[in-house]
Amino acid sequence: MTQLLKHIALVVADYDEAIEFYTKKLHFTLVEDTRLSETKRWVLVAPPGGADGCLLLLAKAASEEQQTRVGNQTGGRVFLFLHTDSFQKDYQNLLDQGIKIVREPSQEAYGTVAVFADLYGNLWDLIETGSSGG
Repeated sequence: MTQLLKHIALVVADYDEAIEFYTKKLHFTLVEDTRLSETKRWVLVAPPGGADGCLLLLAKAASEEQQTRVGNQTGGRVFLFLHTDSFQKDYQNLLDQGIKIVREPSQEAYGTVAVFADLYGNLWDLIETGSSGG
């Protein structure tokens, strides 16, 4: 038996501003944007080269309770882990795009890592494993 994690839902305040952030600032690909109703869409984005992996489902908050989770789905812990084979290039893109850096790059036993916040404040690790970040 094989199982795969295909989508991770990220609660967002607005579909279009989330799409704009992920596609323009992080250079993700918009994989799908299907209208399901007047208020609900099925929006999938993927990091560069990652369309065959786990996709991020941008899910607009539909209730007051869900709205309280926008930007804080994990109580302030790093939530998503973006692996790269070009840390310096991707880190420079974060800086160039004005994306908030929460923790500057550091060399760890597993590789190079920096923490950044998305447009809502969700924390992400940018990681290049087994590298010196160069």
